[in-house]
Amino acid sequence: MAQYHQIKSRYPEALLLFRVGDFYETFEDDAIKCSESLNIVLTNRSDIKLAGFPHHALNNFLPKLVQAGYRVAICDQLEDPKKTKGIVKRGITHLVTPGLTLDDQILQAKSNNFLAALHFEKEKSGVAFLDISTGEFLVAEEKNSYVKQLIKKISPSEIIYQKKKKDKFEELLENNFFSFAMDDWVFQYESAYEKLTRHFQTSSLKGFGVENLKYAIIAAGAIFNYLDHTHNSKIRHISSLRRIDPDKYVWMDDFTIKSLEILESNHLNGRSLLEILDSTLTFMGSRLLKRWIIMPIKNLSTIYARYNLVEALLRSNIDMKLTKFFKSLGDIERLTSKVIIESITPRELMNLSHSLVVMENIKKLLSSSNEDKLNLYSNKFPYLNPLYDTIRRILHSDPAHQLGKGNVIASGVSKELDELRALVSSLKKDLERICLHERKSTGIPLKISFNNVFGYYIEIRNIYKNKVPENWMRKQTLVNSERYITEELKSLEIKILGAEEKILSLEKDLFKNLVFSVGKYFIDLQKVSKLIAHLDVLFAFANNAKNNEYVRPIINNSMNLYIKKGRHPVIEKSLPFGTNYVANDLFIDNVESQILIITGPNMAGKSAVLRQTALIVLMAHFGSYVPAQYVYIGYIDKIFSRVGASDNISLGESTFMVEMNETASILNNMSKRSLIILDEIGRGTSTYDGASIAWAVVEYLHEHPKRPKTLFATHYHELHKMSNIFKRIKNFNVSVREIDGNVIFLRKLIPGESKHSLGLHVAKIANMPPSVLKIAKEILDYMRE
Repeated sequence: MAQYHQIKSRYPEALLLFRVGDFYETFEDDAIKCSESLNIVLTNRSDIKLAGFPHHALNNFLPKLVQAGYRVAICDQLEDPKKTKGIVKRGITHLVTPGLTLDDQILQAKSNNFLAALHFEKEKSGVAFLDISTGEFLVAEEKNSYVKQLIKKISPSEIIYQKKKKDKFEELLENNFFSFAMDDWVFQYESAYEKLTRHFQTSSLKGFGVENLKYAIIAAGAIFNYLDHTHNSKIRHISSLRRIDPDKYVWMDDFTIKSLEILESNHLNGRSLLEILDSTLTFMGSRLLKRWIIMPIKNLSTIYARYNLVEALLRSNIDMKLTKFFKSLGDIERLTSKVIIESITPRELMNLSHSLVVMENIKKLLSSSNEDKLNLYSNKFPYLNPLYDTIRRILHSDPAHQLGKGNVIASGVSKELDELRALVSSLKKDLERICLHERKSTGIPLKISFNNVFGYYIEIRNIYKNKVPENWMRKQTLVNSERYITEELKSLEIKILGAEEKILSLEKDLFKNLVFSVGKYFIDLQKVSKLIAHLDVLFAFANNAKNNEYVRPIINNSMNLYIKKGRHPVIEKSLPFGTNYVANDLFIDNVESQILIITGPNMAGKSAVLRQTALIVLMAHFGSYVPAQYVYIGYIDKIFSRVGASDNISLGESTFMVEMNETASILNNMSKRSLIILDEIGRGTSTYDGASIAWAVVEYLHEHPKRPKTLFATHYHELHKMSNIFKRIKNFNVSVREIDGNVIFLRKLIPGESKHSLGLHVAKIANMPPSVLKIAKEILDYMRE
């Protein structure tokens, strides 16, 4: 156990899998964790708790341990026990953590798996994000509040930070992420800068646009230290460093993303915007779409370039063929990373080869289109036919999933390999000859089989035991049969296994050389994956536009927002068959109609109008067509949403306190190009307090020199009077019609204030007991009098 304790002391925070013979063993606390997570037996040996599993089951059990939140250190035998006297040399070969994994059973195919590093200073922080499965490497340096929102938006699987700043880390992120504290020396600027320039083989970081971002560089350097710590040395696929520049993206905080249900729904069986829009056909495209949605852009030329390609795809007639090609593509991005890390399997390499053929077909399809934009796009694809030819020449046409599980290298590649295969084939024919001879000479209906314990053996049923020749040697007795070997069989086995061992060794070497050759093309392969992902997302936008009657928006430098017959992209897909969504018009600017106060009964559709406006604006900014008849947008730089009640019990914050915090954040961070949607501000307190706060917020927004565009839904009828006092405030309501005591919700946004709230009608729809409704009606009449 001395060797175990020595290795464990270097990785005290990790669950250590210690290779002993054919098993991975865990001890003491690690054994308890392992037993509970994997549901395997916990035993005691000499008062030491122990749990283990066969080494070949590692791929099944490792994902479960990582998904349970453990960092797992894999300690392997570094030399052959058969050739060693004394204790076998062992060492850590992998340290697998939630943020650093290439295991397909852990990774989510449609989501990135980022590791983040965070470096704090008083007012600013540097943050770096690395997805080792794709090679994407991003950095940012901004105010702490911005970095906090960015981390929540990107949602890394693991965050590393300085040990001495644990309190500040927990204050900022509230223990909502799997994290690991590292020594202070890891977060040093000089060593970080040196690591980055050495890795990228540059004299400076100016080419990446991060030269002056000291804190971001420190965070990026910390990630490289962590890669060293976790034994991840094959990282050539991390080929670039990209800055997340706040000036390039539309800002949304985490509450806005949540309240607008952009990434996931807040309701059981509900649907998110991402779910509605994600008709991508590749995993690369799906990951990129998610990034575009949470990081919409402000650059008009980039937005229009996306619109133009969507329009070209809509006008072309290539959709059926393009769909077929996309569906047959592998995940080129992650397969390329596996090539560099040397973890790709033979079958995965064949998948990559097939994807190169599909890529070439896509390229030809685009170039043959009658759309100039698609022709130009096809020219961006690199020429990779030599790579395809190399893989197909060397790799077997139907390779095994793993080395050692069947043919991997094609015939004709290695003369020695071909000769060894011919020898094994000949020797196995000798096995058939021996089997036929023994059957004939003994009269026993025997068979010759093989397993890893006994090698080749003769197996007969017990009823023929009395016919066994004297030169047969018994190896095993079973319930209904017995197993034997002969000298001739043993001699043949040695020849076969020796040849097969040489075949395996040769195939390993040849496959390793092939993977190395493929790795020379990794830059081009990464370029292909990005081009495919980009095209896949835009093709999804085109299909969404065609299937859902979306239109191309107009977006420019004006300050106006005009939506004609706008619809909510999620709600309209959730309506019963045959029910049409009621579209609405909306105009807002900073001169005449800066703030729309929207009233109407509960369930009339006020919140839907607010949300659909924000979602249409958002969709326009990441390049999608939008659900409307016509949309004209002066570009937005921030989207704020305060819609829906919530509380934060863990921090002792009430619904009203959360509401006030979020509203304060909006008022303190808004800009002249912000779009703000506020729903029922002030309802979490008394009527008078709530109405006063709501009035004050609206007045502040109106009088502020930035004049942000605002939609404000409320039940406080007192706010109607504001339009008489403040010239840029307009009253609107979502109309209803009352017929014979029944209320019909028309869902139409019209000018003017609402006359009724119809709360009793909503209570009736909710099956409130009649006696309660009767009392409520009496009290309402009394209060009105």
